[in-house]
Amino acid sequence: MIFLNVSYRPLWEKIDETGMKKAELWKLAKISASTCQKLRNNEHVTTTILLRICEVLNCDISEVIEFV
Repeated sequence: MIFLNVSYRPLWEKIDETGMKKAELWKLAKISASTCQKLRNNEHVTTTILLRICEVLNCDISEVIEFV
């Protein structure tokens, strides 16, 4: 079995592109502080969380996560 690590580098780039503050995104997407920490540490989060982020950023899930 192959295990892939996740990276949210594309998410941080997308946030920078939009000019939105991270705190505003977390509030609009209803993301908890613990989930924010998981994202910062490139830990796995649920697809539901990622889709809420994408909804706020008006983007596709492939634009906020990559597998390395």
